[in-house]
Amino acid sequence: MLPLYANLVAFAALAAAVWFAGTRLSYLADALGARIGVGHAIMGFLFLAALTELPELVTTVAAAVQGDAALALNNMFGGITMQTAILAVADAVAVGATLTAFPRKPTTMLEAAFLILLLAGTLLAIQLGDTVVVLKIGGGVLLLALGYALAAYLVTAQDEDDAGRPVAREAPKHGQDRWVQQFRALSLRELALQSAGAALVILVCGVLLVEVAQAIADQSGLGSSFVGATLLATSTSLPELSTTIAAVRMHAYSMAISNIFGSNLIMLLVLLPADLLYRDGAILREAGPSARLALLFGILVTAVYLIGLIIKKKPRYFGMGVDSITVLVLYAISLVALYSVRGP
Repeated sequence: MLPLYANLVAFAALAAAVWFAGTRLSYLADALGARIGVGHAIMGFLFLAALTELPELVTTVAAAVQGDAALALNNMFGGITMQTAILAVADAVAVGATLTAFPRKPTTMLEAAFLILLLAGTLLAIQLGDTVVVLKIGGGVLLLALGYALAAYLVTAQDEDDAGRPVAREAPKHGQDRWVQQFRALSLRELALQSAGAALVILVCGVLLVEVAQAIADQSGLGSSFVGATLLATSTSLPELSTTIAAVRMHAYSMAISNIFGSNLIMLLVLLPADLLYRDGAILREAGPSARLALLFGILVTAVYLIGLIIKKKPRYFGMGVDSITVLVLYAISLVALYSVRGP
């Protein structure tokens, strides 16, 4: 086993590779959407969210196969608050108004509402105690998977219904970005190949990240629950951070917000393969205080941004909207709370 400092260096190198791949994905998503006629919100909600969630899929499933339910669950649930806080960082990059003031369609609000609903459903399944119903999968996990499918269908249908309605453009300079023009000049085949390459980088680095994070958890003495909900969740959220920042810089604000909400919804869907591969029964039965706290904070920060999407005119402080500042405060509180209940 490598010493702690070597694992930390390896962790940083892998995280950097994930960041680079995630940045390219945002430009690829914009170009692909322009080619096939799909709006920014849906490209963020489905395409970007699916590819940027590959690290969470790999790390969570790997932890479940190894029987480490604490790392698997806290990686997923801890990442929800972390990823939502990414929108606060993106808000500081947005120019002219708060980030949540830009989207004009109700698509992002619908995404947030479904996310709150499914997070609350997950917390309820944990509280009541999940029971295996088929193929070692808990009934609560199956219902959450069906809930995600319904959310994806209704969000897509809503966005299509609103496609013909006139809405204000999010930014007048979109498309003048030099990188946007370069990626949009690529053929559909080139866009697909580059997207697959970026996804492969994220996938491979995600496999290695879980191994390094587990080693850091053992060597640091912080425990798998705290490391899963903070260090590992932070690193595997780097694709979301890089894609969201890139989307804001190209003025694709709906894509940035939908990427985060879509990623958090897919994170709940990852419970399905994790539960299937976990050998000791329904995985939600293993959820401890850290998982419950992470879900609760996930509901709180999503609700704050839902309010921010509804109330367009908000004061800005330090370059961010009051909703983003509130989310950052809640995220800081969540770290303290998670540390206080950390397990072995």
